[in-house]
Formats: sequence, C-alpha cells, structure tokens
Amino acid sequence: MAQSALRARSTPADRAIAATLAAAILAVLTIGASLTPSPTGMGTHKQLGLPSCGWIISADTPCPTCGMTTAFAAVAHGDLSAAFAAQPMGAIGAIVAAAVFWACLHIALTGSRLGSVAFRLLTPRLLWIVGAVWAASWVYKVIASR
Repeated sequence: MAQSALRARSTPADRAIAATLAAAILAVLTIGASLTPSPTGMGTHKQLGLPSCGWIISADTPCPTCGMTTAFAAVAHGDLSAAFAAQPMGAIGAIVAAAVFWACLHIALTGSRLGSVAFRLLTPRLLWIVGAVWAASWVYKVIASR
C-alpha cells in the first residue's frame, strides 16, 4: 500500500491549480525582472504607475512592505545583496517564489505529489517564524530608512 501511495499522481484539479499558481508566480517574477531596482531601496513600485507609499507620506515611516518590489526586482536582476539591503523579507519572498514556480511547474507537467508534501510543511510554527522574520525585516527597514 505504501508503494502505491508513492506512485500516486496529482489529480487533474491539483495539476490545474499548480499550473495556475506557476503562471501567477511567473507573472510576478517577470514584472520584477522588467523593473529597474531603485538604488534607494524603495520606490520601484512607482514604475508600475502606483503612488508613493501612504505610510511614508503620513507617518514618515516605511510600511511593512516597503522595499518589497525593489527586492523582487533586484533578485530578478541577480543582485542578492541589493535585494536583502532593500527588504530582507522581500528578497526571501522572491527566492521562495522562484522555487515555488519551479515546483508548481513540475507538479503541473508531471503530476508529482510534491505539493501535498510541501503543504505538510506549512505548520503554524513555520507561519509564526515567517511572521517574525517579516516583523524583523520591517524593523530593519524602519531603522535603515532613518
């Protein structure tokens, strides 16, 4: 029975979800690659026609996502040090997004059960760790922007 479970394939619905996720992630990564990372570590999102960060305008403090677009763009351009300097969580997010893209593409094309294994890793503890890293990245961004 264990060997038959190992040989099981993803359902057509699982494969369609994986393909959709791969396409969405590829779109985000492609947009990041099309942008020029801001040397200031913030503001790259303005190239997309988006307004300035409201938190900076109203509170003179970066928001929790300030620098994310710059970090994604820097990772896409292969500049990991600039990405981590812009927003550590953004750099980690871009690297994880690229890995998830390849995993989703693999699942969609081969029917691999990799997705079910990956979902078992998403425990509350891991989510708390991600939240703590994000909070630390925000504190870093606030300090670095002064």
